Amino acid sequence: MRVLLFAFLIEVSLSSLVPEKEKNPRFWREQAQETLRRALSLQELNTNVAKNVILFLGDGMGVPTVTAARILKGQLSNNNGEETVLEMDRFPFVALSKTYNTNAQVPDSAGTATAYLCGVKANEGTLGVSAAVTRSQCNTTAGNEVTSILKWAKAAGKSVGIVTTTRVNHATPSAAYAHSADRDWYSDNEMPPEAIQQGCKDIAHQLFENIPDIEVIMGGGRKYMFPKNTSDVEYPNEEKFRGTRLDGRNLIEAWRKTKPKDKNAFYVWNRTELMKLDLNKVDYLMGLFEPIDLVYELNRNNETDPSLTEMVEVALKILQKNPLGFFLLVEGGRIDHGHHEGKAKQALHEAVEMDRAIGRADIMTSSEDTLTVVTADHSHVFTFGGYTPRGNPIFGLAPMQSDVDKKPFTSILYGNGPGYRVIDGERENVSTVNFTDANYQAQSAVPMRMETHGGEDVAIFAKGPMAHLLHGVHEQNYIPHVMAYAACIGENTGHCRSGAPTRSPSGLFAVTPMFFSLALLRLLF
Repeated sequence: MRVLLFAFLIEVSLSSLVPEKEKNPRFWREQAQETLRRALSLQELNTNVAKNVILFLGDGMGVPTVTAARILKGQLSNNNGEETVLEMDRFPFVALSKTYNTNAQVPDSAGTATAYLCGVKANEGTLGVSAAVTRSQCNTTAGNEVTSILKWAKAAGKSVGIVTTTRVNHATPSAAYAHSADRDWYSDNEMPPEAIQQGCKDIAHQLFENIPDIEVIMGGGRKYMFPKNTSDVEYPNEEKFRGTRLDGRNLIEAWRKTKPKDKNAFYVWNRTELMKLDLNKVDYLMGLFEPIDLVYELNRNNETDPSLTEMVEVALKILQKNPLGFFLLVEGGRIDHGHHEGKAKQALHEAVEMDRAIGRADIMTSSEDTLTVVTADHSHVFTFGGYTPRGNPIFGLAPMQSDVDKKPFTSILYGNGPGYRVIDGERENVSTVNFTDANYQAQSAVPMRMETHGGEDVAIFAKGPMAHLLHGVHEQNYIPHVMAYAACIGENTGHCRSGAPTRSPSGLFAVTPMFFSLALLRLLF
């Protein structure tokens, strides 16, 4: 009798969560018909040349993270959350990306960055090099370097920019400009002596040497730019934030000296300086806002630290001055860090902030001439479930206790990580801790100091010229080939010069926008 009564009360409770309009079948039918009308309109494919290309990379933003961020975004506006639409949800074309590295089933961020920026899959831990390079072995690098879409865009006369919430010499941004056998060679201080002797350069050094005229660079990583033991401008008494360079170079000064005298180059280290800039007079901008990575969005000082959205807006205003267009890489890099630390609240707020940045870019650009792609490098062993009712707080408890240890559990859990807790031989009772705290580490099945990546496919969202070429399930290294094809940069540009299909260097046919349109008309009529 008690079981039946409990089931009845649960059913009544769940039914009360349903918005009144959703009880009417007409609501769902009309919604579906509107979606159908939008889908039918996509038959008129956008085959324009992409003057501009923006790549938003959510580091560690697997599909469960996207879904949970959607719910969080809605709940931050006092809605249930499930029905909320993310900015990336509005993109008309969606695909899946296979994220494995050449030597790893579950990948790291360096090998994946090489794939989606350079168009070549690589070994884990390596940047801007082919799979012929062995991690940490400098002498395998020479002759195996591969270039990125950022370099292809710069060679075509476009302006280019990098914006990240990590250090600017971290895995994702580094693959845009560096060629390194090891992602951890941030400065020469982190390199083994033999690698330096063999002629390999640290990643910070390569940022200013390989592609010296990158117009916009914003993120963290100040300490890797200054001589060892140089006090940090913001944290002068913090030893861990002091300069690391063994070669004694000040790379900020070196960066300034490489700029033409008739161009205005600005270096800033806080939000106040950034917002004071007259962007009409800025030709080159470097903003390094922290010694290492930027502060989590939830902890950010709104006066001294710019948000990702603010950095994207500044970058676009500078890059849009080039009549030939631009390529911009934007990384929401600390989604990944939040998950590694088991701090789902930090990770999901980072994802919501990246979605805001996507929305800001959408307002400032047009799908007629701007291809925007949103994707992730890999996933995490992050999940949420437990038969939670509609509108359940995303950081809340499941509606029942475990039927094994009779204790409550949060909806969000990790497969492994630092949240593993055993008290007196039993799983920790989460009702005794503040599981809504920003730094709460969600429970995990396996104890580890740092939670690991996940190996499943990740989503690709696309809109703008040639976005329809991102469809189905793709190898991750396919992504920059599509972006380059759309923008008529890189090697495969035959379709940009004539109205007929041409053969690409790989031997495959490349279809021109004009030829594609004519073929489509013939099919329709």
